[in-house]
Amino acid sequence: MGKLVSIMPEIGLLDTLAAKDSFLHRLDPRAKILTTLAFMVAVVSFDKYQLSALLPFFIFPVVMMSVGGISATFLARKVLLLLPFILVMGFFNPIYDQTIVGSIGNVAVTGGWLSYFSMVIRFCLTVLAAFILIAVTGFSDVCLALERLGMPRVFAVQLLFLYRYLFVLSAEGGRMARARSLRSFAGKGLGMRVYASLVGHLLLRTFERAQRIYQAMLSRGFRGEFPPRRPLRFGLLDFLFVACWATLFLLFRVVNVASLLGELISGVML
Repeated sequence: MGKLVSIMPEIGLLDTLAAKDSFLHRLDPRAKILTTLAFMVAVVSFDKYQLSALLPFFIFPVVMMSVGGISATFLARKVLLLLPFILVMGFFNPIYDQTIVGSIGNVAVTGGWLSYFSMVIRFCLTVLAAFILIAVTGFSDVCLALERLGMPRVFAVQLLFLYRYLFVLSAEGGRMARARSLRSFAGKGLGMRVYASLVGHLLLRTFERAQRIYQAMLSRGFRGEFPPRRPLRFGLLDFLFVACWATLFLLFRVVNVASLLGELISGVML
């Protein structure tokens, strides 16, 4: 619980970054969503043994971070927090897939290890793209753009509420965790029974708090719509942004740029 409380403020900083003013921040949110979606589709469409072909896709997050003024260290910490999940998910790949597909020197490389590292790279790329999208757009504008792209409004509002109430949940959990630690001595009050009771009380308290927040929103005129940070206008620059990145993603998908570059460098050196 304590770890969740420490993670949520860090995630909330992504919305703070969305208040900056840069070329990326001024683009229509729909253009950024379509570009990110095209990026993710291209990344996950590769064969499970593809590794080198994924490396050129790092150009997208690097350029987006540079233009958007986002710290690479800040985003790397967020990815590292989630990385253990994918490391555990792919743990058995090298065990079950023992097919030898290549070698590095005298060391044989199995398909399990290739698929494992490919999975990790895909995870890092897609998670980075999602974090960058929120950092240059804001989660409320992302939900608004999804609604304009065809998502039913009720789903968009529910998605936004889910995101907002995660912070309510973490705040309540933090207070309960501190209260438990102040009342626990010599290891007492730290067992599974106490933890299960705390989780139940946390859900009840969070539900009551959410009801109060919703009533406060209604009293202030909330009618199921969220005003955007900037007016939504899909112009020529937005179209060019989507078209240029989509063309580059298609090129990376069709041509193994990393392999061609390696062959070119090897030919020049020889």
